[in-house]
Amino acid sequence: MCGIKRSASEKYAIIQEIRLGKIGVKAAVEKYGISKSTLAKWRRRYEIYGYEGLEDRTHNRSYSAELKLQAVLDYLNSGRLKYQIIDKYK
Repeated sequence: MCGIKRSASEKYAIIQEIRLGKIGVKAAVEKYGISKSTLAKWRRRYEIYGYEGLEDRTHNRSYSAELKLQAVLDYLNSGRLKYQIIDKYK
């Protein structure tokens, strides 16, 4: 894929096009030159965080050692997928 940076409004427009049934996932991937996994990530972030989840972060977040440990233990003990853990702990 071409690796074009998309603004939050562009990501939102693509997601809405799919949600409204104007285009399918496969067609969106081809039309916009994005991967299925990128599109899935955008959709998941939008579902969880809303429009804010589509915005690019300007800095990395820092997390306490306790939160990191809890996330790792949750992953190891719950059987959840890594993306479910990432979404849960933001």
